Amino acid sequence: MEKWDDLIDWEQRAKSESDFFINLLRERGAKRVLDVACGTGFHSVRLIEAGFEVVSVDGSAQMLAKAFENGKQRGHILRTIQADWRWLNRDVHALYDAVICLGNSFTHLFSEHDRRKTLAEFYATLRHDGVLILDQRNYDRILDQGYSSKQSYYYCGNNIKVEPEHVDQGLARFRYQFPDEAVFHLNMFPLRKDYTRRLMSEVGFQTIETYGDFQETYREDEPDFYIHVAEKNYREPEDDEQAGSYNQETKQV
Repeated sequence: MEKWDDLIDWEQRAKSESDFFINLLRERGAKRVLDVACGTGFHSVRLIEAGFEVVSVDGSAQMLAKAFENGKQRGHILRTIQADWRWLNRDVHALYDAVICLGNSFTHLFSEHDRRKTLAEFYATLRHDGVLILDQRNYDRILDQGYSSKQSYYYCGNNIKVEPEHVDQGLARFRYQFPDEAVFHLNMFPLRKDYTRRLMSEVGFQTIETYGDFQETYREDEPDFYIHVAEKNYREPEDDEQAGSYNQETKQV
């Protein structure tokens, strides 16, 4: 936790992603945002400064304390909730225009049951026309072609080495080495892009757009990260034939 801000580098990351998430939320008229994987508070603070009403959630009390401290240093008092995603609505009782789950956080769930349960909790937390924004590493490329990373978008810290020590269909174990030679490891589940999109659709999200490294168009082997934008809003099918298959509609850009 103490090293996480060194890994991200708030200033460089803000430059690399620009106003991508801010614009996505504004385009959809979102005002109230639930940051369900706030970590040390980077996106919570950015969205507050952009004028959004934000509540910050994390499963770690230490992360929430650090996020609160980071917010306070920048002149903001974060509203925080410690919660397990799988029972999110047990601790979060309001509805939101948007839920964001960023920083490759969703890949910390290793059980399909937990992934489905969590997405259902996100869905239930949204208003009827709300949106979920969730990102993940491009594990397809890692599994099929091996690892390479520009680290130009998500991990912007200087002289920090990030690489997988082991990858198979059920585990991606990453090694993080810092300039002071401190080494940490994180275990993650290597989600494939189409699998994640399918889970979102099966939970109830009707339209899903996928971006690669903040770009609308991309080659499958290029992005380091995917960003999924899943809409909850209901749209009436135009005819009976569409009605039978409408829940499976997704859109990729």
